[in-house]
Amino acid sequence: MNPSNNLFLIGPMGAGKTVLGKRLARRYGLQFIDLDACISTTADTSIRDIFAQQGEPYFRQLESAELERISPNSGIVMATGGGAVLAEVNRQLLTSYGFVLYLEIDISTQLQRLVGDTKRPLLDGVDLMARLQGLSQQRNPIYQRLADCTLRVGSDLPIGTETRALALLAQRWQFPGKEPVT
Repeated sequence: MNPSNNLFLIGPMGAGKTVLGKRLARRYGLQFIDLDACISTTADTSIRDIFAQQGEPYFRQLESAELERISPNSGIVMATGGGAVLAEVNRQLLTSYGFVLYLEIDISTQLQRLVGDTKRPLLDGVDLMARLQGLSQQRNPIYQRLADCTLRVGSDLPIGTETRALALLAQRWQFPGKEPVT
């Protein structure tokens, strides 16, 4: 059992980190934080505009700064962006300040979830399947190394994913003083 004050959800875009994170935060009585939403609020513009106007390297700097600002807090469930694990400093923050749950998803399910999604700048003007395969090859080994445990997600409804996550977390993670509300 790994006692940590925070729960960090990592995984590729479309894995359901935000949806599951909100549900788990509610069940544990913790604060939910979406890292991309924090970046957007701090920058006072959309993630899409940050990518378009300043580029991905600038976005990654903002991402690291926000993670450094937020992660030392206690009692949060955070949905990270899919690329948050790329920077070593971010990986150190995640493992130092919380329990890391990797939401693993196969590319075909990810593709079904992301077709027509216009909010993700990394998917603009590319062959979606080829892009997802490339990101998967780059990032999945990092997710696997970083994770305290892995939850395979698929086509089940959010309640099913939540139920499986709660069962897994009951075995592997202990938030000091908190039990999930049933």
